[in-house]
Amino acid sequence: MERPEPELIRQSWRAVSRSPLEHGTVLFARLFDLEPDLLPLFQYNCRQFSSPEDCLSSPEFLDHIRKVMLVIDTAVTNVEDLSSLEDYLASLGKKHRAVGVKLSSFSTVGESLLYMLEKCLGPAFTPAMRAAWSQLYGAVVQAMSRGWDGE
Repeated sequence: MERPEPELIRQSWRAVSRSPLEHGTVLFARLFDLEPDLLPLFQYNCRQFSSPEDCLSSPEFLDHIRKVMLVIDTAVTNVEDLSSLEDYLASLGKKHRAVGVKLSSFSTVGESLLYMLEKCLGPAFTPAMRAAWSQLYGAVVQAMSRGWDGE
């Protein structure tokens, strides 16, 4: 598998990682736009959210956003040695599978990630950067998909 261009990844992530919660919220708002069926997967204390806005403003969900942004941050940090994250990402995959997430939903998450980067960086988000992020995200999902093995 081709390695993503580390410098492009790091450079673009610097701007995003300054306000992870704000940008993470953009990512998930987009995700719920594209795949509203994912909303019911997020339940805390058995309470279903009535709307994406309701979900995006709950403290528990904000905590989930922080965790997701941290995972991306870890991938960026280890962009030149993603294989070192294989086991960590596979167990993350297992956790998602356990709560009913379908592997196919991760392609929508990828689209939402690219959307968020584009919104954050504007014209600075070049086609080469987009390609590098697609590669990085593809590698992360490939490792996470091991959590669905044996289905």
